[in-house]
Amino acid sequence: MRPDAQGGSPFRVRAYPVIGWWEALTCDRMPNENATMSTESQSYQNPLVKRYASAEMLRIFSDDNRYRTWRRLWLVLAESEAELGLNISEAQLDELRAHLDDIDYDRVAEHESELRHDVMAHIKTFGEACPSAAGIIHLGATSCYVTDNADCILNRQALELVRSKLVRLLGALERFALEYKELPALAYTHFQPAQLTSVGKRAAIWAQDLLLDLKEVQFRLDGLRFRGVKGTTGTQASFLRLFDGDIDKVEALDEMVTKKMDFEARFRVTGQTYTRKQDEATLHALSGLAQSAHKISNDVRLLQRLGEMEEPFETRQVGSSAMPYKRNPMRMERVSSLAKFVICEAQNGAWVHSTQWFERTLDDSANRRLSIPQSFLGADAILILMVNVVEGLVVYPEVIQRILKQEFDLMVSENLMMLAVKAGGDRQELHESIRDHAMEVVQARRGGDDDADLLLRLAEDPLFESVRENISEASDPADYIGCSAAQVERFFAEEVRPAIELCGAGGDDSDTSSWDVRV
Repeated sequence: MRPDAQGGSPFRVRAYPVIGWWEALTCDRMPNENATMSTESQSYQNPLVKRYASAEMLRIFSDDNRYRTWRRLWLVLAESEAELGLNISEAQLDELRAHLDDIDYDRVAEHESELRHDVMAHIKTFGEACPSAAGIIHLGATSCYVTDNADCILNRQALELVRSKLVRLLGALERFALEYKELPALAYTHFQPAQLTSVGKRAAIWAQDLLLDLKEVQFRLDGLRFRGVKGTTGTQASFLRLFDGDIDKVEALDEMVTKKMDFEARFRVTGQTYTRKQDEATLHALSGLAQSAHKISNDVRLLQRLGEMEEPFETRQVGSSAMPYKRNPMRMERVSSLAKFVICEAQNGAWVHSTQWFERTLDDSANRRLSIPQSFLGADAILILMVNVVEGLVVYPEVIQRILKQEFDLMVSENLMMLAVKAGGDRQELHESIRDHAMEVVQARRGGDDDADLLLRLAEDPLFESVRENISEASDPADYIGCSAAQVERFFAEEVRPAIELCGAGGDDSDTSSWDVRV
């Protein structure tokens, strides 16, 4: 097992069969030798890895990507030191370049079992592959030169992947919203019938939250800083000594390495680590995305219960082991489940930053190894599900119309009140009359009187004499969705499209074949 960065003794937990916790602790009983059981099935498997996240996101946080990044950081450091006059030959640099990707992980494990230090284990393994350059690897640096800077690089890669999937999701919502921008639907406040909206307008509201998330992700990407070349406690003292007190060369080294790793900005002051506030901000952005996704999943699940729309349901999919007729909103339920996890993980960033001591303590290491990758994996899984649902969302206009018809007379009353006021009526008096009639109609319907009709009552009310003609003409729900269609068009044209273009991605035609929605 790998200890935490910068030291610490690992411990091993023996894998026992499930035979009762006390037996497992007090005896050496092992599985039946004749039983067939895979090693994987005998140990815990992280569902984010095994079931939910994409291959792309898993690759970003893989050991191989991380440790190859370490080697590139060591190469760039050596190249920059050579350019600034240190005695490092081109032959040594060529040797490092030739061995950036052929990491002997078995050898790393051997060194780590002895040294109890993952960075030193990799330095020694890299040095064995590059014997002439072994003495200049990690020159002047501390472990956080590779660990922290690699984290900055991996987090950037992950944010870029999140951004691309967010753009894809917004593109899917745009197409859906524009298709249904004029389809009237009952709107709800407090989950009670309110006025009308359109199916597309509701989707635009969902998209607006996600647009804010996209802007937040882009803001975090634009502001992401590199740790740079700072030394053991951030003073750059080791590099100042290497360059014989030439502070300008120390500053140049810091800037050169930053630029070579494609960062525009670096932290000008650090302790041993970059401030963990940057991690907190990143996790906060992922939490915001999870919050938006959870809200959307709630709406879709409720609409599925009403029968107005439905997430994709496979031909052979089973909704319930006991009830064959069920079509559970499995995908959106999983979105809300994963969203809760990502939202909670954001607290780790806050706690880690707020409890660091002075220039650094190692109590952040194990937490960050869990909270940062898993937050990204969770966000990635959420976006895969959301794109899958929105691109396959089924709308049932007949059901929407039937629900509207049940409440339409109540919905029309607000417009009639506005017309009656324009004709000289008293707004408060009209409101009170509608309320009294409406309460009686609702109560009558709940008692089984399906013929109770608010419009018929209002037509007989002297207060609404001036709008009786309007009452008889009130039959088309499309007349009561206000500016919904125009709002949808303007929102996507004036806000979503420019934001997507600013992020540098089209978002509509990217390949999603690898975005497997697993069980």
